Amino acid sequence: MRPSYILTTLQIASLAWAWSPTDSYAPGKIDCPSDVSLVRAADGLSPQESDWIKGRNEVTDANLISFLQHANMTDFDAEDFIRNTVNESITIGLAFSGGGYRAMLCGAGQLAALDNRTNGAYENGLGGLLQASTYLVGLSGGNWMVGTIAMNNFTDVDTILREGVIWDLTHSILNVGGLKVWQTIEYYTDINDDLDDKRDAGFDVSLTDTWGRGLSHQFFAKLNDTGASLTWSTLRDADVFKNHEMPFPIVVADGRTPGSFIISGNSTIFEVNPFELGTWDPSLYQFTDVKYLGTKVKDGKPVNDTCIGGFDNAGFIMGTSSSLFNQFILQINTTDLSSAIKSIISSILSKVSKDEDDIAIYKPNPFEGTDDGTVSSISDNSTLYLCDGGEDLQNVPLAPLLQPDRNVDVIFAYDNSADTLEFWPDGASIIATYQRQFLPQGNGTLFPYVPDNKSMINLNLTARPTFFGCDVRNLTSLLNSSDIFDTPLVVYTANRPFSYWSNTSTFQMSYEEHEKIGMIKNGFEVASRYNNTIDTEWPACVGCAIIRRSQERLGIEQSEQCKQCFERYCWNGDIDTKEPGFNFTTNGTTSGAEEDDGRVINAGLSTILRGADKVAMMKSIGYAMLATIVFAVSV
Repeated sequence: MRPSYILTTLQIASLAWAWSPTDSYAPGKIDCPSDVSLVRAADGLSPQESDWIKGRNEVTDANLISFLQHANMTDFDAEDFIRNTVNESITIGLAFSGGGYRAMLCGAGQLAALDNRTNGAYENGLGGLLQASTYLVGLSGGNWMVGTIAMNNFTDVDTILREGVIWDLTHSILNVGGLKVWQTIEYYTDINDDLDDKRDAGFDVSLTDTWGRGLSHQFFAKLNDTGASLTWSTLRDADVFKNHEMPFPIVVADGRTPGSFIISGNSTIFEVNPFELGTWDPSLYQFTDVKYLGTKVKDGKPVNDTCIGGFDNAGFIMGTSSSLFNQFILQINTTDLSSAIKSIISSILSKVSKDEDDIAIYKPNPFEGTDDGTVSSISDNSTLYLCDGGEDLQNVPLAPLLQPDRNVDVIFAYDNSADTLEFWPDGASIIATYQRQFLPQGNGTLFPYVPDNKSMINLNLTARPTFFGCDVRNLTSLLNSSDIFDTPLVVYTANRPFSYWSNTSTFQMSYEEHEKIGMIKNGFEVASRYNNTIDTEWPACVGCAIIRRSQERLGIEQSEQCKQCFERYCWNGDIDTKEPGFNFTTNGTTSGAEEDDGRVINAGLSTILRGADKVAMMKSIGYAMLATIVFAVSV
């Protein structure tokens, strides 16, 4: 019998707690918390997160039992294992990569395959895995999906598509009215008014404010003010969050001071969760209460006992994680928009900060004057600068799930990056994360061994889900054996073509309805192994991955079914560094792969698309090249 999932009914339009103190985009004064420092060292989970996780564990335990039972795992008693055998709740983390609307739409389909509220996910996908997960992490385009779901009362993808209000991508975010010029003019006028409200309240405005307000029109379209007063910390007061009915959402961004260039080794990875903004990295190693961003503090205490609320606008937070797309706003003169619209946009751009075009400005800096970190450029500055979370090459946001204090057992990493010339992933992101653990910024985090990106493609590790870190005994050289269980098992799944060519450009800004549906449907098929038709045991193999670390801690041998699953899906350590080819079959595998049905289509750029589709793709590539050139010049 299908397990029930009870979702609290709450119309988002009536959420009184959703509004900033000014009922506008402008931050405003609020009461300060009594005798509480707004800044803390990153020496563990916040008390709020720790308490919340205890409540979530009760929910995930029950949902995990249901998922494992439905997965048809042989020689395994899910109820006894979860209730009586393991000492602690199994912690599952979900991570969705960046990559613009491609990542948002592919990620939406992948998430839908894990959600037992999605029609068909329980029977033909991994329905229930979302309900059994503790953490839900997004970056850039992946966070557009995560943030939309979380901040719309933990809605589901089916509902979004059925209602048709959220994610209307028919027209570009630069020209939302299409031929209806007056709608676009009204859109930019509203954005300009919102920015003026924040500026008049005494706060600096960056290009990310403009970008964030644009995103909000697509993601929070059900609100009368399209999220102008919706704050990220609002989530902590929502019943669906307080009742632990949803995973713990986390946004990932990078820290970068103006004029600097970051790579995975020296980046400071920031996260924003419903309670805090901060980083576990030794360069800062601190967190602040996200609700009071915008408050001037000294040694973590509010100056003059004056606190600010409303700075943590939800669209601004989501825009911060995707600030690279600010470059699109700067290309307004290359578009065919009317002169009236261009004039309005130019007026907006003339009034925003020019510190850096791809940086979000958080001023005052809540960490100014603190001394826990090792990088003075962060703590000595009156402004905290954050940027797109993928700028350090770690486009799959894994860092929050690698923190030992979170005790994550298994990570499902969905990679919708555009690493190759054909805009498919090649594992570059998880390679960067693997390498970072050996550097000072890794700060004791552990990540299993992965091969180079050529081997990822040649060995078909991007052609099917691949498990990394399957046997903890093979990971002891990462750290001493007493701590090696902190290394999560990683289930890596890369974007592939099944029913739709989902390798659209990162900078494609509009999608027709059939394109949007095609991308989401293909994402479902990527996560479900083509509706569980390529491998009917796929749900069971996922179950085997979930319980693996707990079995290893307890010295429990795998069942024969799980051993066979691991034979199919675990990377065995092989390497193949020859130049890869890109031949895909119509079921998402590479030519020569075990699942190949013989219907091979060359996936080179010149042969993927025909007619109008090819023209659209070439236009988007042109935009991508232009934005890349501008970005390169800016840094």
